[in-house]
Amino acid sequence: MLLSPQRLTMLVFFLQPIAFGSWLPRIPDVQQALGLGPQGLAIALLGLPVGTLLTLPFAGPLVGKIGPRMAILSGFALYSLAVSLPAFAGNPILLFVALMLAGSTISFVELGLNVQADAVEKATGSVIMTTSHGFWSVGIMVGSLIGSALAGLGLPAQWAIMLVAAVVLPVALLASTALPVLAPGATAPGDTQRSAWALPSWALLGICAFVFGITMTEGAMADWSAIFLRDALGAESGIVGLGYSVFAMMVAAGRFGGDTLKRRFGAVSTARICGALAVAGAAILLVAPNTPVALLGFAIIGLGVSVGFPLAVTAAASLTDRPASANVAVLSFVALLGFLVGPPVIGFVAEHFNMRLGIACLVPVLLVSLLLTGRLATRRPRSSTNPEAEIPGVL
Repeated sequence: MLLSPQRLTMLVFFLQPIAFGSWLPRIPDVQQALGLGPQGLAIALLGLPVGTLLTLPFAGPLVGKIGPRMAILSGFALYSLAVSLPAFAGNPILLFVALMLAGSTISFVELGLNVQADAVEKATGSVIMTTSHGFWSVGIMVGSLIGSALAGLGLPAQWAIMLVAAVVLPVALLASTALPVLAPGATAPGDTQRSAWALPSWALLGICAFVFGITMTEGAMADWSAIFLRDALGAESGIVGLGYSVFAMMVAAGRFGGDTLKRRFGAVSTARICGALAVAGAAILLVAPNTPVALLGFAIIGLGVSVGFPLAVTAAASLTDRPASANVAVLSFVALLGFLVGPPVIGFVAEHFNMRLGIACLVPVLLVSLLLTGRLATRRPRSSTNPEAEIPGVL
């Protein structure tokens, strides 16, 4: 492929979530087919983060051993097979298991992607992490829109998701094969690295605490945005998928501008501005009288949380106490805890009160993330200052 390592990395980030995105608009259909209430659906949806959490402790050392490129290639193949399984589930237990299998494969390929992006940044001196995640957001938005369109055409969820995965996989494998093989960044003089299995440092735990609220919000938007529009505002089935699509669109917009903001204002100031927007967007959802106002709230929340995770990945990878893959794996583990905690908390509150109060649970965790933005200052300088630098010998 006649693409730079930076552009190839962004392309694979874009391709990875398309198939999963096509599943999100079908969640209400699966809920109805299985006869699940909000709490029952929340428990079944735990399968995705549980599978990820079970995989990540082993994925970090493994990615460090085989390299991010090989992790992406193998992870993509397995993920494309597993992503359509939830739509075939005939009962809540099978839905949980299917989502657990999908989560295990997703975690492996996404860890490889984050480590690859960090390695490209270190090798070229460019800043691409936030933009790469922007392409990921575009990918999941495209997948969500495709899923909504196929639902409108009456294609069953099982075959629709499988079709999307089958179309994306060959292109993804071709692009992943062209990725450069890169070693992790060198340790700074005087620094020593502990084992990948060593306990995380206090610095890493602070970054993880910041990202918890961000990913809890992202998970809530993925799992509950459609149901919020349906139950709280009475939106029709053709409209409910727009909540997440608007959210994902604004996440992508924020991430595409995130690297520019980071270069101009720094990681901490950028995170503080966006964190304040996330809190404001959640507040709008709490009082939204109709669907258009709710969509505005989803848009502002999307912009607010857009840069949080990629900034945290760069900050974690910049720590020199352990291999970058191990630190990013720990960060991903805690980030997925946000997805793990968010659905049952919101589902429990919605079951016993209402969906608005369920969404209100996001406000305090977003405030905590806003207070912890100072933890995102990177600890290590880049090896180059040329944003357009290429890796010698790689097209």
